[in-house]
Amino acid sequence: MTQRAKIDTDGGETGPRPGPAGPPVVHHPAGLTAAQVAERVARGEVNDVPLRSSRSTPDIVRANVFTRFNAIIGVLWVIMLIVAPIQDSLFGFVIVANTGIGIVQELRAKKTLDGLAVIGEAKPTVRRDGAAAEISTSEIVLGDLIELGPGDKVVVDGEVAEADSLEIDESLLTGEADPVVKKPGDRMMSGSFVVAGGGAFTATKVGREAYAAQLAEEASRFTLVHSELRTGISTILKYVTWMMVPTAIGLVISQLVVKNNDFKEAVARTVGGIVPMIPEGLVLLTSVAFAVGVIRLGRRQCLVQELPAIEGLARVDVVCLDKTGTLTEGGMDVTDLHPLDGSDEGYVRKVLGALGESDPRPNASLQAIIEAYPDTVEWRCTESLPFSSARKYSGASFSEGNGEDSTWLLGAPDVLLPPEDPTLTEIDHLNEQGLRVLLLARTAHELDDPEVATDVRPTALIVLEQRLRPDAADTLAYFADQKVATKVISGDNAVAVGAVAGKLDMPGAENTIDARQLPTDREEMAKVLDENAVFGRVTPQQKRDMVAALQSHGHTVAMTGDGVNDVLALKDADIGVSMGSGSEATRAVAQIVLLNNSFASLPSVVAEGRRVIGNITRVATLFLTKTVYSVLLAVLVVVSQVEYPFLPRHLTLLSTLTIGVPAFFLALAPNKERAKPNFVRRVMRYAIPGGVIAAAATFTTYLLARHYYTGTDALGAETSAATLTLFLVSMWVLAIIARPYTWWRLALVAAMGAAFLLVLAVPWLQDFFALKLVGVTMPWTAVLIAAGGCVLLEAAWRWVDRRFPA
Repeated sequence: MTQRAKIDTDGGETGPRPGPAGPPVVHHPAGLTAAQVAERVARGEVNDVPLRSSRSTPDIVRANVFTRFNAIIGVLWVIMLIVAPIQDSLFGFVIVANTGIGIVQELRAKKTLDGLAVIGEAKPTVRRDGAAAEISTSEIVLGDLIELGPGDKVVVDGEVAEADSLEIDESLLTGEADPVVKKPGDRMMSGSFVVAGGGAFTATKVGREAYAAQLAEEASRFTLVHSELRTGISTILKYVTWMMVPTAIGLVISQLVVKNNDFKEAVARTVGGIVPMIPEGLVLLTSVAFAVGVIRLGRRQCLVQELPAIEGLARVDVVCLDKTGTLTEGGMDVTDLHPLDGSDEGYVRKVLGALGESDPRPNASLQAIIEAYPDTVEWRCTESLPFSSARKYSGASFSEGNGEDSTWLLGAPDVLLPPEDPTLTEIDHLNEQGLRVLLLARTAHELDDPEVATDVRPTALIVLEQRLRPDAADTLAYFADQKVATKVISGDNAVAVGAVAGKLDMPGAENTIDARQLPTDREEMAKVLDENAVFGRVTPQQKRDMVAALQSHGHTVAMTGDGVNDVLALKDADIGVSMGSGSEATRAVAQIVLLNNSFASLPSVVAEGRRVIGNITRVATLFLTKTVYSVLLAVLVVVSQVEYPFLPRHLTLLSTLTIGVPAFFLALAPNKERAKPNFVRRVMRYAIPGGVIAAAATFTTYLLARHYYTGTDALGAETSAATLTLFLVSMWVLAIIARPYTWWRLALVAAMGAAFLLVLAVPWLQDFFALKLVGVTMPWTAVLIAAGGCVLLEAAWRWVDRRFPA
């Protein structure tokens, strides 16, 4: 077909395709020249809105350095550097190291994210000097002519220059789900996307001038995934601050005024009481765990567009899958052609070749037909109707070269044929084998007639075979093993979808539901969705409704997809997952993009999320147990009017061995536990009894030691005994948190215990940390009290498990 004029929706030709028969009749706009582009760049008329794939370097440094707790600890550190030996200022160096680790890890994650964002970035096709080329979104200038095809996102505001049955979905901006037919001169809003047809538009607003672009970025890319982890930690820190301020004031008054101690000693012990109240490493380890997660997923070619999406996918209990591109590979092959009602096969091949040529942007089905049936030169397309997921068919009108005109439709047989048509029985047999069947039908109506699909004359069946993804069965088995329900929701024929799911051994594949029979009531729809797993003939709007129905039953829903018909559902799902080869629009609204197009990457993302959430829950319990016992010890000291038992060096040692070092390893360890809700409740139900028992045991030892020891060095001996009790109880908390045990977890707990014994055994370490056990009676009393505390801990935590289940 060397001479084809496309007639757009307002009846005017937008131009034919040139060929051997002669030059084009109507000239397409050539776009800007290189000189015009350079001139606009010089004037700053460039689309320079940055893509937010990650925080900027200054933002990362600022967020890690300028925190509320860093400010408090920084002031206390300066005070300690002035009034006390360097070993009482060790906590400040730990904070510097922690902050440095946090910055380095986030910068590594940023580098990974930015690199992947470049790979996954949408590159619009721009026509310049008469030639079309893909360029970066940030290189678009005012006046550029940008070409559009199905699935392309409108990246800047503009005005339609060419339209070929161009249908735009503006639902992300306006909330209206129905596609809008665009004609030359119509306004284009950034953030909308093409659902059918094609064309080109001229950029009228770029960069920060395009207000609609900002709205689109807000609506699509920056919608923050709800992070229970982030919200929970913020809540905990708020409570900690409320507890810390009055307790610290009471401690300051108690140590400086009431006791009338040596000033420098009193200051050191006051700071020793305030510093451990601050869970300074908790925020660091959370951000490090997320950052390491991003880096690990980056190595698997997963672009995480929003960090908490890792957490969100770990909480998912239903995954909705689009069949095409997820369970099957994108390409297809024509395996058979069945002419109907005595149609001539040679003539049918000509029709199919002409239909293939009529669509400049063919989908996978039409591409397979193009490869099987090359075009002939005699036919000329006079009008075309592009495929849309809502219609389930495409069409074209032809001048056949012999004076005859004809109009054809190509699409879903069960949509184009009446339910009683006998041809559907034959099609069902093919669908049961997992084959995809398209119907070629002739229509007597015009393409723009609303009744175009009624009373059609079936001419041929085209049988297509889809290629199953080799890893799909294993991935479905993984989700089944993890108690995550999978739902296949596809626009294809229900029987064919069920056959494909059956080949992958998916439970429920034998009972496939045709979505046209689904109830419209949300509650009724949710019940059907809960009871079944495979759905066919689902419209884009129904996909969105199905996600909402599942969410209404308390499910956390992930949606995977790669086509335009998946965009609305991806946007509404708790977590949207797009294939890297998917349409621009799907990549823009998804929180996670699988750049390697492998559905098999999804278990890695789920596992990473579970690792992060499970480990941070463990680690948070360690940190907050310390906060609880520190606050209680300070309160007991104030009430009892005694010296605070610890110097900063003692609690720096304890924090490092029982929390800091173990937490770092535990936060990054493998963890396959299913993420559970109520993060704050789950952490505090262990931290409160643990902290209370640790404080009570430690203060009991301290009071007994005060009555046992006398003389000038009594306070040092009392402190050492109390430190021993607190270390042993804290180690038992760590031992409980580390369960279930593996060899490395047992080794970690043992190594921390050995390090403390080393401090007690080596004379210069004894002097450095001011830890020296005096006599035999009191140290063994401290051990017995700690043992009692450990028994109480076990009993309390088991009671909590029964009384307040997670």
